[in-house]
Amino acid sequence: MTNAVYRARHRHERNALAPLAALATSAGQNVANYGRRSAIVAISSGLVVGLGTVATPATAAPLEAQNIAGTIDISSLTSQAQAAVGAAPTVTVDVDAKWSVEKSKIKVTPAPEPEPEPVREVTQAASRTNERAELTSSTASTSTASTTQQTTTKAAVPQSVNGNAVLEIASRYVGVPYVSGGSTPAGFDCSGFTSYVYAQLGISLPRTSSQQRYAGTVVSRAEAKPGDLLWSPGHISIYAGGNMQIDAPQPGKTIQFRQIWQSNPVFIRVS
Repeated sequence: MTNAVYRARHRHERNALAPLAALATSAGQNVANYGRRSAIVAISSGLVVGLGTVATPATAAPLEAQNIAGTIDISSLTSQAQAAVGAAPTVTVDVDAKWSVEKSKIKVTPAPEPEPEPVREVTQAASRTNERAELTSSTASTSTASTTQQTTTKAAVPQSVNGNAVLEIASRYVGVPYVSGGSTPAGFDCSGFTSYVYAQLGISLPRTSSQQRYAGTVVSRAEAKPGDLLWSPGHISIYAGGNMQIDAPQPGKTIQFRQIWQSNPVFIRVS
């Protein structure tokens, strides 16, 4: 039996690479593998774009690469990368170059106008009939309104007015508008109205409601008579008997007979 002797095999020891040498080798391999490199160099006179194809490795950078090196530091590149930069064609763009955009015109078409509504023809006889009907209706409405107003006015004047000199004079001014500071039939405020009515009977009253409060003798509600003054803070009126009074209420209202709304009025008899 033959004994074979096998010797151990060992891999060949590689040379150690420094970090910078490994980086340079890797950059050179990338240039060779991809075949194309581009360099864009911005300088003060314009824009430089370079495109090139690496055909074969070069040992030294050509003149163009050396010129670029004056502007950009390419010393850290491998010889293959420097050769690619140097072989790339140079394109320059003028700093005064202008871009132009063609503008297209837009045409706007307005919407069509609406068609006019058809005109209805009305015969002359029908028009006259309508006019007569409207005139009759208007006359009837006016007559009804007048009758209603007269009825309302009569109903608004209490029975106690008859034979009472103060209330008879006061009732003449029903419907006169309230006017702040007014003291004539053109317009009254509350104290202007009472002083004007009493003046017709020769009795002079102070101008304001607060002064008229002390112009006579205070009586109880049970003793009050139609024609007496009826006072509450800030307002004065004339007592009309029962639960009624006549006064100039407030802006927007007119002289009228109405129910006593004050909770605790003062009755004053002026003689």
